[in-house]
Amino acid sequence: MRLKLFLFSISLLVFTASYGQDSVKKDTQNINEALLLKDQQQQKIDSLVKIQLKNELQLAAGNSKKTLELEKKIRQIAVNDSLRKIQQLEKIQVLKKNAKGYPVRLNTDTLFYIFVRTGSFSALERAEAISKKIVKLYDDPFYKADSLVVSPNENSFDLIYKDNDVLMTVGNLDGLWFAKSNEQLAKEYLHKIKQSIAAERKANSLVNWLKRIGLVVLIIALLTVIISVINRLFKRIASFLSSKRESYLNLLKVRNIKIFTPEHFENVLLRINNIFRIAVIILIIYLSLPLLFSIFPETEAWTGTLLGWILSPLQIALNAIAHYLPNLFTVMVIYFIFKYVIKGVKYFFYEIKLGQIQLRGFHSDWAIPTFNILKVILYAFMLILIFPYLPGSGSPAFQGVSVFLGILISLGSSSAITNIVAGLVITYMRPFKIGDRVKIGEVVGDVLEKTMLVTRIKTIKNEDITVPNSMVLSSSTINYSSHTRKESQGLIVHQTLTLGYDIPFEHIYNMLTQAALKTEYILSEPKPFVLQTSLDDFYISYQINAYTKEANKQAIIYSKLFENIQNEFNAAGVEIMSPHYTAMRDGNASAMPPAGSSS
Repeated sequence: MRLKLFLFSISLLVFTASYGQDSVKKDTQNINEALLLKDQQQQKIDSLVKIQLKNELQLAAGNSKKTLELEKKIRQIAVNDSLRKIQQLEKIQVLKKNAKGYPVRLNTDTLFYIFVRTGSFSALERAEAISKKIVKLYDDPFYKADSLVVSPNENSFDLIYKDNDVLMTVGNLDGLWFAKSNEQLAKEYLHKIKQSIAAERKANSLVNWLKRIGLVVLIIALLTVIISVINRLFKRIASFLSSKRESYLNLLKVRNIKIFTPEHFENVLLRINNIFRIAVIILIIYLSLPLLFSIFPETEAWTGTLLGWILSPLQIALNAIAHYLPNLFTVMVIYFIFKYVIKGVKYFFYEIKLGQIQLRGFHSDWAIPTFNILKVILYAFMLILIFPYLPGSGSPAFQGVSVFLGILISLGSSSAITNIVAGLVITYMRPFKIGDRVKIGEVVGDVLEKTMLVTRIKTIKNEDITVPNSMVLSSSTINYSSHTRKESQGLIVHQTLTLGYDIPFEHIYNMLTQAALKTEYILSEPKPFVLQTSLDDFYISYQINAYTKEANKQAIIYSKLFENIQNEFNAAGVEIMSPHYTAMRDGNASAMPPAGSSS
């Protein structure tokens, strides 16, 4: 409630202030007009006094003393008259700053403007009254121009029709306003009124109306012919496009890949052709409307409006383009500078990738990611430099939209930014390469692709798994391929078996080693080896370890290794079985140990 009262009070104060300003201006104008009228009256009095003094001067021709006195008074009156004229000009200039002229019209034509009041009639009331009387003269079927004359009336001049109808009065400040005499101004108004009435009567005569109607029919007929020709022309263009679709389609190829099918390309061209046809027809019809409107006096004023709707935006657009050319040149210079700088940076990092340039502590597989980061930074810096030169970049709307989009991107892409940062960290950590066999969390497979957002892995079952980089960074990663390079011994594949104490371990060592050497993709050098990993109550745990360079073929290697172990042990008559013992209580009906156990 208090807020409403406050707003109401503010509105009332603003209204009062504006109303008060208007009242002050109006009062000032009225005061100046009154002072000017007073000066004119004083000027008339001085003129009469001056005439009287001159008469007295003639009578006092022999009296030198009185002659000097009268001459002094006459000179004083002349000085006062000169000063009064200067003051009148100053007051007129003040009035012209705030005064509003009201038009005197005949139909749609403006003859002249009224700026000052006469007696109790304001300038607006005078203009409206004069316009009505002129329209009445125009409508008078017995109007005669010779009956409209200027008649003097004391210090003013009346425009009278047939000796009794006063059309208007030119007096008081009218002549002073235009720095003319009232008689001269009255004659000018008379000439304009006669000329306008004669022109309007001639323009609206029956013969002229018939001419205008005939001209309208001719324009419509020509417009119909032009539209018909345009339709035929665009139909021929459509037929030509349909017949040449295969040849023109060859232009839309990228490395022998067609972007569009012939049918799609033909449909696109035909639609564009139809859109152009409709646009041209609409434009011709629109441009013909000003020509039609200019034929009739009542609608002639619309001609400029219709042309302005097209020409004004076109002029504004052309001026904007012309004014923007220096900024466009600056944008182009900035763009080409950054373009060639990026090319130079690209060449440098590609040379690092190829090994032509070597930097201490900088790995070659860092080259492309580092180049991509620098490219993004350079493009961002380029946009920062270009932004002030973009059209409308300084407008509040443009800046508001930019801030809004920035907030949307920052709020809606938090997870994406997390993955991008994780992707950058992973790139420089170098935990794996494309093609490596890895284990990330519970996912095991070969790395197919590394991007800034995700890592794609193909499992041994041909399953493509997409792992977000943030998960890769937060999980433990096992790389099975990192030690299979040329400079490394290889990946150790291993398997544990449990066998009883009754089998000599030397014999087991030999069988496991021979099984490993017979396995495909197992290296003979370094030689496979066996480790005893535990001595349990009933059996010993043996672990066979063998080297391989094919980390991506672990499934096949383990399968073949298991087959060879079985073959070696079966050939030697050794059962692959972990012995264990079961104690039976007295009185148990079954004293036989369970199958697969030794007692």
